[in-house]
Amino acid sequence: MSDKVFPSSKPATNGTAAAAAASNPPNATANKSHLYNPTSRPPYRPQPHTRRHRSRSGRNICCCFCFWTILTVLLLLFLAVITGAALYILYKPHRPTFTITSLRIHRLNLTASADSSVSHLSTLFNLTIISNNPNSHLSLDYEPFTVSAISDGNGVFLGNGSLPAFSLSKKNQTSFRNVVVSASNDLDVDALNSLRSDLKKKKSADGSVMLKIEMDTKVKMKMGGLKTKKVGIRVTCDGIEGSIPKGKTPSVAVTTKSKCQADLRIKIWRWTF
Repeated sequence: MSDKVFPSSKPATNGTAAAAAASNPPNATANKSHLYNPTSRPPYRPQPHTRRHRSRSGRNICCCFCFWTILTVLLLLFLAVITGAALYILYKPHRPTFTITSLRIHRLNLTASADSSVSHLSTLFNLTIISNNPNSHLSLDYEPFTVSAISDGNGVFLGNGSLPAFSLSKKNQTSFRNVVVSASNDLDVDALNSLRSDLKKKKSADGSVMLKIEMDTKVKMKMGGLKTKKVGIRVTCDGIEGSIPKGKTPSVAVTTKSKCQADLRIKIWRWTF
């Protein structure tokens, strides 16, 4: 039987180690790969785009907000239309009516200098006005009126007056007698020429002058337990034909052809009853 020979575990002598090192020089490529090895970099892992996700979520929130806002506004408008239609059918509102039954011209004097540089207008009118509420479910509360007389042809201001505040219940009317409208003021050149031309034209035709009466105030309406806010109202009465008085005897204007129209104005809508 042959004996097994094992290599010696003892370290080689210095001469043997030196010879091995000399026979096997260090590899420069191995050292360089140890310093920079492309395969040693960690793999690329894409990061989630958080900014794009945030912008999309913000855009979605904005779209939802706009959608619900528009839908809410449309629903409110729809409810307002339904409510207005129901109130109109239930109460059947009508416009209040006004009538000028009498107008007397006591004074209508126009004086001017030779060169028309200075002119003066003095007027005095006496009116009888009737106000009627034709509604069977609405009550009306009026504030004081401002009454103005205007030349119907050229719109020259001829005087003003007033009416006291009053209320009209359902299907009721009231009248005001001896309503005084007067003026005593100077006119500019344009107003003087306009009024002169209007008076001359009417005098040459039938000796009359066309007048228009405007009344401005605010009114509050009551519908059962409901009350509206005060809204502006203008009553315009045109087609009044009067003549210039001679002496101290007042002239009586023709009011049978006059028509009065009342317009109620609200900030959002304009209601005409």
